[in-house]
Amino acid sequence: MNPLKSDEYPAIFNDYIETVTGDVMEELQEQIDTFPELIASIPEELGTYAYAEDKWSVKEVLCHIVDAERIMTYRALRFGRNDMTALASFEQDEFVINGRHNERKLADIAEEFVHLRKANMHLFKSFDETELARKGMASDRLISVKALLYIIAGHLNHHVIILKARYLKDQKLINDVV
Repeated sequence: MNPLKSDEYPAIFNDYIETVTGDVMEELQEQIDTFPELIASIPEELGTYAYAEDKWSVKEVLCHIVDAERIMTYRALRFGRNDMTALASFEQDEFVINGRHNERKLADIAEEFVHLRKANMHLFKSFDETELARKGMASDRLISVKALLYIIAGHLNHHVIILKARYLKDQKLINDVV
């Protein structure tokens, strides 16, 4: 059940938030292990695979998850520290186009994710209830720090579902690690 109030986040994030079924901090912590396990189950040669011509590759999806976490965490930091400066959106497709993600190794992406998430967890654990309740404007939408934590966890969940259903389903690689 979603513990957030409807005024804490825009409805556009419902699909992400609804994938978080338990305590968000526990889920964020568990993803430190489960997401790299999923990445490790993908053969390197599948990293540049895209299921359709106009879709991102596996590596591009993985790096998009990392990029989005960085941006959402930055927003949480700013709002948590009571900086109410409105923050711009980011163009995810431009990030992917300019990221050279297909040149990277899957293991490197997994390692980067682990380091990023561990560092972010220190920040997330430092927020008290007042800081978690603070809201700010990002992408012309009002959002709370707490909602950003749910979005980070849920965004990863959302893309894992897509990876399994559209990229890996015919690859016989899924071991239910995530």
